[in-house]
Amino acid sequence: MRVTKKYLAPAILAVAGLALAGCAPTVDENPGTDLAPVKIAIITSTTGPLGGYGAEYTAGFKAGLDYATDGTGTVDGRALDISYVDDAGDADKAVSAAKDAIGNGTQIIAGTASSGIALAVAEQAAQNKILYISGPAAADAITGVNEYTFRSGRQTVQDVATAGTFVGDLEGKNILVFAQDTAFGQGNVAGVQAVLGAKGANVTGELVPEDATEFTPFAQKIRDAAPDMVFVAWAGATTGAMWQALSQQGVFDTIPVVTGLGDIASYGAYGEASEGISFLNHYFGGAAGTEIEKTMISYLDKNGEKADLFTPDGFAAAQMIVHAIAEGGGDDVAKMIASLEGWSFDSVKGKMTIRAEDHALIQPMFQARLKASGDTYVPELIKVVDAGTVAPPLAK
Repeated sequence: MRVTKKYLAPAILAVAGLALAGCAPTVDENPGTDLAPVKIAIITSTTGPLGGYGAEYTAGFKAGLDYATDGTGTVDGRALDISYVDDAGDADKAVSAAKDAIGNGTQIIAGTASSGIALAVAEQAAQNKILYISGPAAADAITGVNEYTFRSGRQTVQDVATAGTFVGDLEGKNILVFAQDTAFGQGNVAGVQAVLGAKGANVTGELVPEDATEFTPFAQKIRDAAPDMVFVAWAGATTGAMWQALSQQGVFDTIPVVTGLGDIASYGAYGEASEGISFLNHYFGGAAGTEIEKTMISYLDKNGEKADLFTPDGFAAAQMIVHAIAEGGGDDVAKMIASLEGWSFDSVKGKMTIRAEDHALIQPMFQARLKASGDTYVPELIKVVDAGTVAPPLAK
C-alpha cells in the first residue's frame, strides 16, 4: 500500500477561561476544537486498472469537503485527519490498508472503485464496527451487506433500470449481457435478469475473463446469436479494444447496443459506432445542471481538474462524512450510522436519499448520446431519469 497524501485540516484554537475576576466565563462556540482530529481513510485506486476512476473520486471528494465545510476543512471546529491510500486495485492491499487505519484509531473509511475490494472492506467494517462508505464500486451486493456499509455512488441495478428506459415492450425479447467475468460483470448479468427479466425478457450472459485482450471470438459469437439487444457492461483499460472488436465484426450493423457512458477518456473509444449507441449514464460534466454541480465544477477548474464520471461519488462521500460527524460527533459510530439512515440531501446530481432499510443511495440517472465534435466526441443529454424510476429493489 502507498499513502499518497496526508491532509490535516486546520483547527481553530480556542481558549476558555476567566478574563477578569468576577466576569462570566467565555463560551466556546466550537466545542470540537478541544477534541482530537477525526481520522478518515480514503482507500481507493489511483494506480492500476481503475486508477483513473479513483482519481476522479478523489478530486470530487476534495471539492465536496470544501463545499460541505464552507471551505474550512473542519466540522464544528473539529479538525479532520485524512489519509489517502492507493490500493492499486489489489484487494489484499486494500484490506491491509483498512486494518492499518482501524488499528490507528480510524473509524471512517471511504473510497473503493472495485466492487470486489468494496465487499472485502465492508467485511472489515462489520468486524471492527466502523463506518464505511463505498465509492464508484457498483456491485448490488454492497447494498445491505451489513449495517456499517453505505455507498456514495450508484449500483448496477440503477444502470440496468436506466437502460430499460430505452426499450419498449420487453416481453419475449432476447437480451445478451456482454461483460467481464468479475464481481461487476456478474452483478450486471444478475441485475439485467432481475430488472429486465422481471418484465419478460430472456436474459443470457457472455462473460469474458478479466485478463483477456483479444475480443474477436466473443464479438463473432454475439453477432451470430443475434439478440434483440446487447447490454454492454465494461470497465478498465481494455474498453477500446472491446468496442473495436464489436465494430469490426459488424455487431452495430444489425443489433441495438446499449451501454453505460464511461469517463472522458473513453469518449473516443467507440469509433464510428459512437453516434449509434444508446448510453445510460451515471454522470458527465454538465449533465445535472444543478447549482451544486456548478460549484463543484468551479472548484475543479481552479484546481486543474474536470468533472467526470465518478467525481460526484467523491463529492457525495464528503457530504455524507461531514453530516455523520456533525450529527454523530465523529467518535460514536452508531450515532453516525443513525444520522445517515434516511437522510436526503442535495448533491451534484440532484436530490439523493439514503434508504434507511438497506443504505441504497436513491439518485437520478441520465440518458445520453455522443455527438461528433471535431476529431472527438462529446456527450449530449437526452433526459434526466427520475430517481424513483430507477430505484433498486430493497436488498434482502
